[in-house]
Amino acid sequence: MTHRLHPLIMCGPVEIRADGLGIPKLLEAVLKLLPLDTYVESPAAVMELVPGDKERGLQTPVWKDYEILLLQAGCMGTLAKIERFEFYEQAKKAFAVVATGETAPYGNIILKKGTIALGSQFEAW
Repeated sequence: MTHRLHPLIMCGPVEIRADGLGIPKLLEAVLKLLPLDTYVESPAAVMELVPGDKERGLQTPVWKDYEILLLQAGCMGTLAKIERFEFYEQAKKAFAVVATGETAPYGNIILKKGTIALGSQFEAW
């Protein structure tokens, strides 16, 4: 999921528009339907601050929102921080990119989908 300033031309093949929606609200909804990968240390990642922003002490409160939502969804992994250009490379490999209206600095997040467990409704098969 990308904030409104992320260069979509650099991203994956499928673009989904969610203009006007913030990533935290969208993430909350998506996590109810899409389980994250439980076999990796970090099924969710954000772009690490560039050195200049670290030096200025730029704060990223939206990351705390993401961590809370991930924990509520049962994700026990940490929120990975990925170097800027590596983040762009991973975004290019994504199945889909959801462009949002998010305005928070460093608000982009990459999710790694897990598998959907068969529920009791399928046990008779």
